[in-house]
Amino acid sequence: MPEPLILNASDNVAILTEKGVAPAGHKIARAAIPAGGTVVKYEQIIDHTTEDIPEGAHVHRHNCAFGAHDREYHPGAGLDAARAAMGDRAAGELTFEGYRRPDGSVGTRNYLALVATVNCSATVIRRAAEEIRIEGALDAYPNVDGVVAFAHGSGCGMADSGPGWRALQRVLTGHAGHPNVGAALFVGLGCEVMQIARMKQELGAAARFHGLTIQDTGGTRRTIDAIKARIREMLPALNESRRETVPASSLRIGLQCGGSDGFSGVTANPALGIASDILAAHGASMVLSETPEIYGAERLLLDRAVTPAVADKLLERIRWWEEYTARNGASLDNNPSPGNKAGGLTTILEKSLGAVAKGGGAPLEAVLEYAEPITTPGLNFMDTPGYDPVSATGQIAGGAQLIVFTTGRGSAFGSKPAPTIKLATNDRLAQAMPDDMDLNCGDVLSRGVSLEDKGREIVALILATASGQTTKSEALGLGDNEFVPWQIGAVV
Repeated sequence: MPEPLILNASDNVAILTEKGVAPAGHKIARAAIPAGGTVVKYEQIIDHTTEDIPEGAHVHRHNCAFGAHDREYHPGAGLDAARAAMGDRAAGELTFEGYRRPDGSVGTRNYLALVATVNCSATVIRRAAEEIRIEGALDAYPNVDGVVAFAHGSGCGMADSGPGWRALQRVLTGHAGHPNVGAALFVGLGCEVMQIARMKQELGAAARFHGLTIQDTGGTRRTIDAIKARIREMLPALNESRRETVPASSLRIGLQCGGSDGFSGVTANPALGIASDILAAHGASMVLSETPEIYGAERLLLDRAVTPAVADKLLERIRWWEEYTARNGASLDNNPSPGNKAGGLTTILEKSLGAVAKGGGAPLEAVLEYAEPITTPGLNFMDTPGYDPVSATGQIAGGAQLIVFTTGRGSAFGSKPAPTIKLATNDRLAQAMPDDMDLNCGDVLSRGVSLEDKGREIVALILATASGQTTKSEALGLGDNEFVPWQIGAVV
């Protein structure tokens, strides 16, 4: 049996790389740990022991518990070192083949989008998109990636102002105006809170979409036919789009993880972190998210905050989440999920330390609200839930043209209009779900591939995908049901 993996000399646990006293990915004690002691991994406290743990014993939920984490913050303390490390990452020129849009953005795909303003118009846009597909209307337009219907369960029964309204407005307009969308049509019922006319007024000159409502058009069937007629009108111009060589600085990439395991923070996440640093050094915007899944590791980001205001904004979001979960009778340690725990992750502190690795070591340039437009080059953080569809929806609404998604347990996730690249953290998963995984990072352990080399392999895959290479999730047709806007506030 291979020797357990020791990540740092100061750690008092090691990771099983094959099944032993516990499944692979789980932790064992390197030495006896007394009750009331701390479990250290990644040089950080991840658990508090509830009983004496002998050397070599399994360390997990049965003998550990979530507890307080280090709250001694020093914003910006590691900023100079982070900036110095990024200097070596900027060598060479990175480009891809993308679609230049009139507003200066660059798309990696070329979709026609139908966007429902309210749940009441979800059926008509889905039916129109499906009938267009069945009728073969796209066959004559090879440069169009498809007609995608963004339907959701909100848009009414909500306040007509405040954070919930603003978040949904950003999601809807962010998808309609997305770089991967060459043409868009908004469809409403007519009497909902999320009014098309008001969105146009709020956006002013930035509004570049068209819309119609079921009530004004004459009902469900007439609206479906009207949508189809508009689609057929828009397709010829959309098909004229052509790819051209553009710099990697045009990219905005969402960093995600889901179905994590004990290897996530050892293989795929740090390899993605290296890829993130390389692209950030070339001017791309890399977007780390999932606020509940950085909890306990926020200091690693605060150390690299470029200004006190950026640090303060991240801390404010952490406090909001503590209050939000508390008033709803939950705890941020309700995450990890059952699957995460089965994969070897014990507490949110452990999971967060691995999750933050996706963002590499770049300076933290900006903290964004949910679905806020991504405008700052380098590493960004967007406040989102940890639930993957909701989180990725916010990143895409902000302008992310690609999502890179690490998983250790396996995930059947895809997204539109921005495709998802999935990275497996271990060989077993890559072999078990070959039709879902785009790249195996398990060979970092099984074959000794360096994290540096794996990170550069991820960069090459990102650029190829941005240039049109089909992802596994695209080939499977995933992405239509993963558009899930975050519903903030009361449903009334």
